[in-house]
Amino acid sequence: MAIDANFEQNREVHEEENEHGVTVWGPVDPPEQLGIHGTHVAVDFDICLADGACLEDCPVDVFEWVDTPGHPESEIKAEPAHEEQCIDCMLCVDVCPVDAIDVDSGRAGRT
Repeated sequence: MAIDANFEQNREVHEEENEHGVTVWGPVDPPEQLGIHGTHVAVDFDICLADGACLEDCPVDVFEWVDTPGHPESEIKAEPAHEEQCIDCMLCVDVCPVDAIDVDSGRAGRT
């Protein structure tokens, strides 16, 4: 199942700004349910497998690894900690094997 492209309408904000400066969209119930992280560049932590393709291919280093101990899919995730740097190239979307990433240039979060 891919990330919900309409998460801003379908989910509530769980946290305006986490320790990495990223908005988290619920529901969140750790460690199993971690929600969607980011707005312009959004990563569904519940389906992210942490294969690292997005970190490797992003030309502007939008992503950072964060620890997610106890999550059933992986114990690290790709946090879009620098989503304001995104240039909308869509490489992260293209390489994500489980469609856990959505980039939308029309969404809030751009500076």
